[in-house]
Amino acid sequence: MTHQTIAPLDGVRVLELGNYIAAPTAGRLLADFGAEVIKIERPGTGDELRNWRLHKGNTSMLYRTLNRNKKSVVLDLHTETGKKAVLELVAKCDILLENFRPGTLEKWGLGPDVLNEANPHLIVTRISAFGQTGPLSERPGFAAVAEAYGGFRNLVGDPDRAPVRVGVSIGDSIAGLYAAFGSMMSLYQREARRRDSAGAVPLTERIIDVALNEAMFSMMESLIPDYQAYGVDRQRVGGRMEGIAPSNAYVCKDGASIVVAGNGDSIYQRYMQTIGRPDLAEDPSLQTNAGRWARREELDEAIGDWVATLSGAEALEALEAAGVPAGPIYTAADISTDSQYAARNMIQKFDVSTGEEVLPGVGFPGIVPVIGDQSLPIRNLGPDLGENTQEILGGLLNMDAAQINAASGREEALRP
Repeated sequence: MTHQTIAPLDGVRVLELGNYIAAPTAGRLLADFGAEVIKIERPGTGDELRNWRLHKGNTSMLYRTLNRNKKSVVLDLHTETGKKAVLELVAKCDILLENFRPGTLEKWGLGPDVLNEANPHLIVTRISAFGQTGPLSERPGFAAVAEAYGGFRNLVGDPDRAPVRVGVSIGDSIAGLYAAFGSMMSLYQREARRRDSAGAVPLTERIIDVALNEAMFSMMESLIPDYQAYGVDRQRVGGRMEGIAPSNAYVCKDGASIVVAGNGDSIYQRYMQTIGRPDLAEDPSLQTNAGRWARREELDEAIGDWVATLSGAEALEALEAAGVPAGPIYTAADISTDSQYAARNMIQKFDVSTGEEVLPGVGFPGIVPVIGDQSLPIRNLGPDLGENTQEILGGLLNMDAAQINAASGREEALRP
């Protein structure tokens, strides 16, 4: 079997009503592994992500990345014709993804009960700031707010400064992962019941409710148990990880920054020998993480002094020889030329049109996880707005030109 034919989700059809990052991330994951993902976009502007970090043209590289392997269909959900088209598509789909503010689908007359009438086997995966229930459910919110509510933001940054944000939309991405996992879990349950003649899965079990704040909260390890059991309230510790030492980033003689994770007990011994500090290796009070954490400033100072005498390459070579986990802090330029990423097809190149020019050989991140030694090939980048409207509405739903124009908002545009 070739990489081109590895498609575990071949035959699964997904209707994506999402904008921005969370639901499109879930759709991208399903599309990457063979699902047919039909992305519904509003007339004129489409998904707002098309304009985020837009440097040229009318479609950003961010959109091209997060919406790869999908099909774009323009529908006006404010019209009866557009909503009718959605329900006709729902009847032919396995999963619906959405990340609107709770109540939006219901306001449009497309709530779960209506969707269930159109397809009593449909899996409805909903992503929102705080979930579909609870006192905050109707409150709008992006991932930045959810990361704060989930406890994540409080732990990012230096202790003497205000909390900071990581440089990517981590809350949306993690919620998207959960949405994809929940969708596949429900799909498996549905198919298992069909196989075992156990009856249909009730609608309540086919609604996957992903809250951005809960997705982040689930990543917080033992934050709450440690607080409730011992009164320990974790705080920001900069480049370190609370209770684990020595593990940090250091600046080398040539200005390169490296990360060294020498916190395992046996690793720590080799680490200290490597930096010429056998006294720290043998110190009885530094034989466990708890003891090393208590003296983390002293350890970081010793390591920093050693690193400052070497280039990044020299320091990493010495640490690798000693079996101490370490690595460079990569930039986009570093990743672009790295042999490990290249060996696993993790940067895949495409010619990209901005509408004004064609940019040759632009690298895009590959598909994760790997199946068959290398990342599967990306079939297509995020499509142009409405690129597949005719194919889906005309081919799948058998609409004529007038019906397509009405459903996609073109009828209004064509009026004098």
